[in-house]
Amino acid sequence: MKNIKNILSLFLFLITAVAFSQSGQVAGKVMDGEFNDVLPFANILVKGTANGTTSDFDGKYNLDLEVGTYTIVFSFVGYQTQEITDVKVTSNNVTDLEVTLNPSENALEEVVLTASSKRNTEAAVLSLQKKSVVMLDGLSSQGIKKTGAGDIAAAVKSVPGVSVQGGKYVYVRGLGDRYTKSILNGVDIPGLDPDRNTIPMDIFPTNIIDNVIVLKSASAEYPADFTGGIVNIVTKDFPTKAEYSVSVGTAYNPDMHLKDNYLTYEGSKTDFLGFDNGKRNRKINRYQPIPGTFDNKILLTSLTKRFDSQLGADTETSNPNYNFGFTLGNQYEVSDTNKLGYQASFSYKNNTTFYEDREDGTYIKNRFDPSVNELGLDRSVKGSSGHNEVTMNGLLGLTFKTQNSKFKLTGLHIQNGESSAGVYDLKVSEDNAGGAFITGTGDELLYTQRSITNFSFVGDHILDANSGWNMDWVFSPSFTSVQDKDHRVTPLRIVDVGADIQYQIDPSAIGNPTRIWRNLSEESWVANAKAEKKYELFSKPAKLKFGGGYTFKYRDFNSDQYIFETTSPIVENGDVNTLLTEENIWTPSTGEGTYLDVNNIFQPKNSYEGEYNVASMFISNEFNATEALKVILGLRTEQFNLYYTGIVDEEAVTGLKTIDEFDFFPSANLIYALSEQSNLRTSYSRTTARPSFKEASTAEIFDPITNRFFIGGLDNKTFDPIVPTYINNFDVRYELFREKGQMFAISGFYKSFTDPIELTFFPQDPSQLTVANLGDAEVIGGEIEFRQNLGFISNGFENFKFNANVSVISSKSQMTEQEYNRRLGNARTGETIDDTRDLQGQSPYLINAGLDYNNSDKGFRAGLFYNVQGSTLEVVGTGDIPDVYTKPFNSFNFTLNKTFGKDGRSAIDFKVNNILGDERESLYESFGAEDQIFSLRNPGRELSLSYSYKF
Repeated sequence: MKNIKNILSLFLFLITAVAFSQSGQVAGKVMDGEFNDVLPFANILVKGTANGTTSDFDGKYNLDLEVGTYTIVFSFVGYQTQEITDVKVTSNNVTDLEVTLNPSENALEEVVLTASSKRNTEAAVLSLQKKSVVMLDGLSSQGIKKTGAGDIAAAVKSVPGVSVQGGKYVYVRGLGDRYTKSILNGVDIPGLDPDRNTIPMDIFPTNIIDNVIVLKSASAEYPADFTGGIVNIVTKDFPTKAEYSVSVGTAYNPDMHLKDNYLTYEGSKTDFLGFDNGKRNRKINRYQPIPGTFDNKILLTSLTKRFDSQLGADTETSNPNYNFGFTLGNQYEVSDTNKLGYQASFSYKNNTTFYEDREDGTYIKNRFDPSVNELGLDRSVKGSSGHNEVTMNGLLGLTFKTQNSKFKLTGLHIQNGESSAGVYDLKVSEDNAGGAFITGTGDELLYTQRSITNFSFVGDHILDANSGWNMDWVFSPSFTSVQDKDHRVTPLRIVDVGADIQYQIDPSAIGNPTRIWRNLSEESWVANAKAEKKYELFSKPAKLKFGGGYTFKYRDFNSDQYIFETTSPIVENGDVNTLLTEENIWTPSTGEGTYLDVNNIFQPKNSYEGEYNVASMFISNEFNATEALKVILGLRTEQFNLYYTGIVDEEAVTGLKTIDEFDFFPSANLIYALSEQSNLRTSYSRTTARPSFKEASTAEIFDPITNRFFIGGLDNKTFDPIVPTYINNFDVRYELFREKGQMFAISGFYKSFTDPIELTFFPQDPSQLTVANLGDAEVIGGEIEFRQNLGFISNGFENFKFNANVSVISSKSQMTEQEYNRRLGNARTGETIDDTRDLQGQSPYLINAGLDYNNSDKGFRAGLFYNVQGSTLEVVGTGDIPDVYTKPFNSFNFTLNKTFGKDGRSAIDFKVNNILGDERESLYESFGAEDQIFSLRNPGRELSLSYSYKF
């Protein structure tokens, strides 16, 4: 409670009162309908007055107006003039108005189009999608605002073809993390887990976001390492006027919160800030020699005493989740044509998770009798685990605009700390064949500390307003750290002794008390530059783009493990906290007690360094072949090098080049305008998926509770060294855009994979996993999406809208001869083995549906949203080890948002997540056998309430 008070005191200190004038603003962006790009220097005029302005370098504008209702006129030489009526300006508020101007067929004849403000705003949401040169979906700032979502993870759920896993990670078209890429302001940055291709979306508050774009087909200017989609999060430059907001929220889960048996342990005094103050640092030098008991040295006692004595969890009552944050933004006129602005945000989240009945299992087929279908248990872990996760996120952006240039400097820091404690029941097969069981208990304590620091320096320039030359560039370094600090695992064997039971340390059967420290640091340096030229081709507008970039990444990973022994294996009452009490530590005088194992030495094979280099160049041309047919052709080249320093084939190597690939990535997008409101699109692209540092290593990363190892795919003596995947992508799509933001689209896609990277078990060992190129694959799918206003039923349903997206996908992976023979050799009686299977990570279907009500006049919005993915191959089996499938998770959620108070500055959000109470479950599936648990977690139902206020 003291920590909470400290945080709230700090939060309140940062909030200041701000005074405002009593006028309002109309602000937005003017877009060029020909190229789906911003339109600088367009004229904006209040009809019937001399009050007006021009759009700036970014196509943005703002008008200060008295409270009232206006008609705003937008014009540009050679373009149709737009008149937007019923534009309402209210005190101290900004009315968002985005307009797209299209070229006039006759430059000498003035064409004036008229639309209401409401209809224009709804149309603007889909304008980007309709005019885009690639297949995309997305959310504008207005669209995000309508969702009522507090962060991007909640808002992006409404984008067709998108699903959100774990409440934070975005997947596109049912393809897993490997094939979906997340970028911030067009730049690749690492997330809290550097081995993921996506960054957590729940760290970005919606009020600092300009738009979120989901690209579903490739273009030469984008990185080649994606297949399902690219999610580009674009932050605002700065607001059109001073904007300040604060928010506070809480969430309650009856399955997790206010539980008096919640598991935790004593951490450091700075855990509430998302980092450890050093209390959990490694206690002895990595290269410190450890004497044995036979040396009879007091040094062994001294070294053993340095380790924290707590090995078992405490119990207390769990707290509900809580969060708060604020945003700041303003702009200043430096001169008549120059502006300086800033955008800042800070958020704090403290989430508590408690799984009372979590389960992890390891199963195998009967290796001796093929007539036995049921799977045999190798190891099961059942019990409870408590997790407290703190995330602090700070972002500051400074932007300087001149008439022809923009410079933007953005700094982002994310600090995350997660404290975990668990108590488990163990059941282990001593013969590793589903028999000879022993039982035991396991206590686990862990603290994981993560941080990301990213800087981005961006420049956009109009080189000559009359020549059509533009240029932009970006330089972005990132620094990531992940530390597992003092992972404490203490397994005990349960032995029946007459009518009593004993708890014993049994290293050979169930393992030793173990402490693990892991440290990962990574830096990434990205530099890109692009130029574009507007010109005429075949007497029609065209655009040429070309540029290049370079990405350098460096990772350093190391691991230290310490094992403890004892002279007496019996642990009284199973209380593991007694093992390292002072009276139970070995000393030369007693010769009895717990001590550090003499074989605790640093193991270089579980540590490595890696370098990752990608040098790229691209060129693309966008032109109109006919009045109705637009063509975009592009070619991208990437030189990819991966270097490894570590242990390979039992020998130390330094800077070993493990991958050296120079590739061409062509792309072609064709858009045929069937009418003003409908398009027919086709596209082709070649893309890639590359192994992560961890996957292209020889490191063995051990989870001592589940007893599972992840072993790198560089040199594991079983599979060939891992290589990149290459994908040929074909898409076709029909789309119809209608009034009131309604649309209908039907798509088909085909993807052929060469050497897909898949997660698999090692043959004969169900506890060891790796990645491998297991054979080529193909994916074919169809997608239907529509957004329908329900006003056609009656006027009373005018504010209701139904959104739906359904994807059906068939994947087929061609097995290698080795995999096929292993499956054939372990077939059950009567089982037929095909030489194809599902592609690992590809869902067979995806359903997104939502019904929402939006009454903007009353500031009220509510919605029901449903999402589910089909059963997905999670881990590829290897004959005697069955396949593991992730089962469908039926996510059904309710949201409600109400604005109130003066000028609607206050807002309340209420949400109910996982209304159906579904569980997250992965199962082993085998012919004729009952499915068995690989992992099981129950997230429960969560109710959340938040309040926000805008100054």
